[in-house]
Amino acid sequence: MRQKVTIMLAMQEAMNAKIHPKWRDQSFPWYRAIWIECAELLDHHGWKWWKKQRSNRDQMLLELIDIWHFGLSVLLVKNSNAEMISACLTQELNICLDTNNFCQNLEIFACHTLETKDFDVAKFATLMRGINMSFEDLYLGYVGKNVLNFFRQDHGYKDGSYIKKWGQLEDNEHLINIIQKMDIDSLTFNDDLYHRLEQAYRDNLLLSGGDL
Repeated sequence: MRQKVTIMLAMQEAMNAKIHPKWRDQSFPWYRAIWIECAELLDHHGWKWWKKQRSNRDQMLLELIDIWHFGLSVLLVKNSNAEMISACLTQELNICLDTNNFCQNLEIFACHTLETKDFDVAKFATLMRGINMSFEDLYLGYVGKNVLNFFRQDHGYKDGSYIKKWGQLEDNEHLINIIQKMDIDSLTFNDDLYHRLEQAYRDNLLLSGGDL
């Protein structure tokens, strides 16, 4: 686990540096991104008592993975030593908080985020357990989304020219479909995934008559 946490920290460092070479000095409101994702996570879980709702676990997994991206960034701003962070993260991900009400746990996590502008790993791990999300789920989802984020940046996400919906599906959905057909233990998994995303992007834009 610790080795994989270290890998994710390195990937997040690279992603943040791609967005801005001096990203640590920009005072980006990572905490704000986290609590916004919490609201989206709650919507996917369902909370409206006046209508029938079903929890969408796949989307909840994606929202938790997005939160993890921002949480890692919070920790990297505070401490650039990835080995120290990974040691703490490995311990805190295994902390079991005695509560099983997902909506309340999410609100506690969001409130803590707003009050402290920090990332509470143990409270995040409680949310993972609330939807039976394993560390392997987190790792695979994170690596996949990180590669997608790089792909988005390379294809105009920042200037607004990126097309998020490819054909009938959004890029997140294409990502899931592509990963399911790949060897996740391959040493070239990251590069292979990037190339497959690029091919799917081009194929769907050509079919729709869009510009590459």
